[in-house]
Amino acid sequence: QSTWGNIPSSMASTAVGLAHSRGEANTTAVPSITYKPIFDELQSNFSKQITVEYKWRYKQLKQLEKMLVEKHEDISQAIITDLARPPAQAFLGDVATILDECRFAIKNLRSWMKPKSVSTPITLQPGSSYVVHQPKGVVLIIGAWNVPFNATLMPLIGAIAAGCCCIVKPSEISEQSSKLIEKLLNEYLDTNCIKVVLGGVPETTALLELPFNHLFYTGNGMVAKVIMQAAAKNLTPVTLELGGKSPVIIDRTANLEVAARRVADGKFLCAGQLCIAPDYILIHSEVADRFQNILLKTIETMLGSDPKLSSSFGRIINTRHWNRLNNLLKDNGGRYLTGGPDTASESDKYYPPTVVSGPSPTSRLMQEEIFGPILPILTVANVDEAIEFINARENPLALYVFSDDSVSKWVINHTISGGVCVNDTVFHVTNPNLPFGGIGPSGMGSYHGFKSFATFSHERAVLSRATWIDPSQRYAPYTEQVVKFMKSAFLKGWV
Repeated sequence: QSTWGNIPSSMASTAVGLAHSRGEANTTAVPSITYKPIFDELQSNFSKQITVEYKWRYKQLKQLEKMLVEKHEDISQAIITDLARPPAQAFLGDVATILDECRFAIKNLRSWMKPKSVSTPITLQPGSSYVVHQPKGVVLIIGAWNVPFNATLMPLIGAIAAGCCCIVKPSEISEQSSKLIEKLLNEYLDTNCIKVVLGGVPETTALLELPFNHLFYTGNGMVAKVIMQAAAKNLTPVTLELGGKSPVIIDRTANLEVAARRVADGKFLCAGQLCIAPDYILIHSEVADRFQNILLKTIETMLGSDPKLSSSFGRIINTRHWNRLNNLLKDNGGRYLTGGPDTASESDKYYPPTVVSGPSPTSRLMQEEIFGPILPILTVANVDEAIEFINARENPLALYVFSDDSVSKWVINHTISGGVCVNDTVFHVTNPNLPFGGIGPSGMGSYHGFKSFATFSHERAVLSRATWIDPSQRYAPYTEQVVKFMKSAFLKGWV
């Protein structure tokens, strides 16, 4: 069996199998697997410069767009089958947002590929300087189960736009979606340059032993550490899209009705199973009671008096994850305003929208990423107390602030997070002009729009010098006069 440094394969398999980002996985031992022949084929095709040309990139992106339009109902149905997700959420999360990204890349591809001129200092004149974005080579994309098409196709758009060959590894947890991803990509895209690998722990382990030119992973921090260790063997750069506890600050200057609607919408979207879902609320004590009352009415308006019967509320991915949510709520020290374990149903993996007022900051509920429809609320005396609370914890993937401009700017300037959304939740990730990614434990690197293209590209620096002038002072032997001039020029800032 394979090993990664000092980590035995059994331990590596356990880590890789932890939900392939947050669900169950098959850890049964199987005979050794190798994907080297596939990898070698992709390397060979990349070396033929097939993917470098604009024509190939444009065609593949147009084919991806065509696939999403023609097969949107099949994609939505696979999401519904795997995740019991409402049809509107299935379409918006795993079709519409990908279509927007794909069309944005198609529109901007030619300009992205053009060399970018930069200024050339006087010491290098006459000459010109520019940056060329070159494809990195053969890359690996490991997707997640919670938004299976989004987590695989969004980075794939960047890899295609950059001109890379690619192996796509969907999560085995969302089984129907993974099978459909394989079927559709094989049908619509160039299989000489884009391959799909299905499977669980053994397959992922085998893939991670190959010397890819870039690894892109969406999932959790424990698996990310194993992936980084595997990548280090080949000095392979990585992009890690992780998660964490994304806080919401609600100041007394906020519009509470709008805040309640947008927090509830962002939190209970996909039954809370989003890496950017609001994780907990820090609210000014002066408006806490009023907000909580508005929030409860908002939840009932959106999902009815019994959310279990609502066609707009989804289910938890599997029983393991359902039990994890139950365990998070144990001994949390707070008070249930709605929901809770008593109204949850393991048989159909239903977990109700749950609001917990005043849980202990040291409880598991406030220490671990929730990744489900549970929303803790803590009160603070002022915005500085909220900032101090956030800064005492790991940097989150997202930070949400509901307030007037002066307060939101203060929060932005005094906190660190992957992204910020002011007076809304979640929707900052839908702007292709904004990079999406975490910092520290919430992730490494970013993508969306141009950043996706840049992630899978090498920025190659080019300096081109003229030959019609070639001062002898540049070359040895260095006379005293030349050295004196050189020191004066640089020390006095002449150049």
